[in-house]
Amino acid sequence: MSDIKNAVQGLEPSASARDIGELLEETDNIYESLAIVTKRAKQISVDLKRELHNKLEEFAVVSDTIEEVHENKEQIEISKFYERLPNPALIATDQYIKGNIHHRYRNEEEHEEDGDK
Repeated sequence: MSDIKNAVQGLEPSASARDIGELLEETDNIYESLAIVTKRAKQISVDLKRELHNKLEEFAVVSDTIEEVHENKEQIEISKFYERLPNPALIATDQYIKGNIHHRYRNEEEHEEDGDK
């Protein structure tokens, strides 16, 4: 997962307009392209959430009362780092346009039949 965090360091965290032609290059169908990007964005989101949760769990302090809150500077910095990362959809779109997402159809024959219609 760290490779994604390193790869997105230079990526602009705000949304920007994209050339639809870039999204159509691989599939010739905008809906297929968006479905691929969406699935990858969900994977990235789940992975980042799991990783953040695991890192923050290291700082968890078990106490008897709910009022006791222990703040740790390191914990806050980790949270801020993950907040500054671009949205998973932006990361997935960038990966797709750069050709870093490998996809396949579950049943290649079904896809070919749909294309013949």
